[in-house]
Amino acid sequence: MPDRAMPDRYDAFLLISFGGPEKREDVIPFLENVLRGKNVPRERMLEVAEHYYHFDGVSPINAQCRELLAALRSELALPVYWGNRNWEPMLADTVARMRDDGVKRAIAMVTSAFGSYSGCRQYSEDIERARAAVEGAPAIDKLPPFWNHPGFTETVVARVTEALRKLPGADVVYTAHSVPVSMAQSSPYERQLREVCALVNRQLGMGDPVLAFQSRSGPPGQPWLEPDIGEVIRATHAKKLIVVPVGFLSDHMEVLYDLDAEAADLASERGIEFVRAGTAGTHPRFVKGIGEMVRTAMASSSGFICPADCCKAATRPR
Repeated sequence: MPDRAMPDRYDAFLLISFGGPEKREDVIPFLENVLRGKNVPRERMLEVAEHYYHFDGVSPINAQCRELLAALRSELALPVYWGNRNWEPMLADTVARMRDDGVKRAIAMVTSAFGSYSGCRQYSEDIERARAAVEGAPAIDKLPPFWNHPGFTETVVARVTEALRKLPGADVVYTAHSVPVSMAQSSPYERQLREVCALVNRQLGMGDPVLAFQSRSGPPGQPWLEPDIGEVIRATHAKKLIVVPVGFLSDHMEVLYDLDAEAADLASERGIEFVRAGTAGTHPRFVKGIGEMVRTAMASSSGFICPADCCKAATRPR
């Protein structure tokens, strides 16, 4: 049983995620939310929509957030709430409900373990925007990226171990969502990814890790982090391959479509046995680790929270 003795620094826990559609009719409105203010051609949006239609318009991320919240209710001695950036339950609506429930100060965690503008700083901006929209909103502090917390790293070790049991002797390739090189240069994202992969490989007695990227978007002329997982599969001489989506906490659409469908099909074409390792999800060590982070924040007089200047947006070239 978890240690449920907590100081009174916070009176609620808030999970913040990206959000995803849960039926076909949700797909276009969801993508319009995601792309609002971005210079993305509608043709590209419709192309991405087909990825969701491949799964009847249902992204797994909302269901996985519900599963994580259910697990956390047994771990935390706090009421738990959930709000999204791009789809229901929208963050501002959740903040209003927290206020109505009498919450005064909440500790928040976002479903991104690594530091980047889109995976960290932008969520802090989402929080402040939601609070500004809700009169009398509670104070909300965000946990920092937890890429090196044992609750996360030990879970990745466990997921890779599970995959190796299914496919002994396989080569292991880690993947994360690609981001523009300019964003990577203004954040610790790539460094943190490489450090986690190296840590996991050391614990498992494996050699230097291979890190690939996936799900890139944006104009073709804009440099993004490489190599793409597809390029790695085309170039490998391995006969057995395990792909570990270390950059994802749950089975986002990018994991289902880009790995379970496209990457798996490409491996099959090349005669490569393929296993995709699990994401952190609701692994018991990960759930326990979230409890550990919350209790650390509770006990910290200075605050175990994101600094105000974390993960700044990249400066656009003039």
